[in-house]
Amino acid sequence: MRRWDLFCRVVDNFGDIGVCWRLARQLAEEHRQDVRLWVDDLTSFSRLCPSIATAADSQRVGSIEIRHWSADFPVVNAADVVIEAFACELPASYIDAMARRELAPVWINLEYLSAEDWVEDCHLLASPQTNSRLTKHFFFPGFTPRTGGVLRERDLLADRAAFDSAAEGEFWSTLGIPPRSADEIRVALFCYENAALPELLRAWSEGPQRVRLLVTPGAATAQVERWFGRVFLGAGPLEADFLTAHGLPFLPQATFDRLLWACDVNFVRGEDSFVRAQWAQRPFVWQIYPQAENAHRVKLEAFLACYLAELKVPGAAEAVRRCWLAWNFGGEIAAAWWDFAENRQSVERYAKDWASQLDQAGNLANNLVCFVNGT
Repeated sequence: MRRWDLFCRVVDNFGDIGVCWRLARQLAEEHRQDVRLWVDDLTSFSRLCPSIATAADSQRVGSIEIRHWSADFPVVNAADVVIEAFACELPASYIDAMARRELAPVWINLEYLSAEDWVEDCHLLASPQTNSRLTKHFFFPGFTPRTGGVLRERDLLADRAAFDSAAEGEFWSTLGIPPRSADEIRVALFCYENAALPELLRAWSEGPQRVRLLVTPGAATAQVERWFGRVFLGAGPLEADFLTAHGLPFLPQATFDRLLWACDVNFVRGEDSFVRAQWAQRPFVWQIYPQAENAHRVKLEAFLACYLAELKVPGAAEAVRRCWLAWNFGGEIAAAWWDFAENRQSVERYAKDWASQLDQAGNLANNLVCFVNGT
């Protein structure tokens, strides 16, 4: 068993810490590693893990040690393996502690997920550090066997397969959502502020198909409430003709995963929910993290090229692409949505094949452990 230090700065509320918390648990629970997770924003972290004490400098959640990464970084011994998540820049004093170790630690810069071609060439590149015997390696999550893969817990696919109609009905009941009606489509909405959303809400309200919208807290809830001109109160939904919207509480990660399994279409954002939508084996629409001058479009186009390469049903791939681009960069989102919805069954069948293809890359935690162990 090795000691791992995992460093995370919370940049996007829940995306970075969402990935790091899943990784920490998988390393500890499946690989029996000794994990210490350093997080600068315990308040955001506590939304994912309610047992977190936001004022504590040090605490344990299960077998994982949680440390508050404050500006006044404490004197600690460096771990055997150090993960610098998403280029978060380690404290200088900690790097000094790494350099003082008799056996240099394995230092990994865990990068953001991307499908761009250059990722395969950069995965596992070594970067010897100036004036130090330390070497940093760049570890790139990705979608092919020549990358680090994506996170997937050992039992995830079996749990997903066991989520049948009875389990789904029980899930909706626990959230206070009524049973399905035969003529509705259920849509999960987790997004950043999005200029296309008001037009999409209007399209859903006008029909012809009934849409039951499950709205997550944050930007999605704020925009939906503005569009309706009312707020979610208690368990009561907001309604406008063919559209019924339910405001959800903040869901723990395992419950959020089941929300994605239970919905017909999932609107997701960032990185963590993006990956979970793929494992959900449902049609999904991704809102990539926006960057200046639409620099993020290259990354989105790269994933679409990878994801849609084997979707050969006439019109289906173009329907997905059109909807994603309208959602992210503007365009006729209403027409794009209904085209996407008409192709939903083909996309759902393909989603199962894509999950099998994604699994061939191996999962990120396993690949990290194998790299550290030299196997």
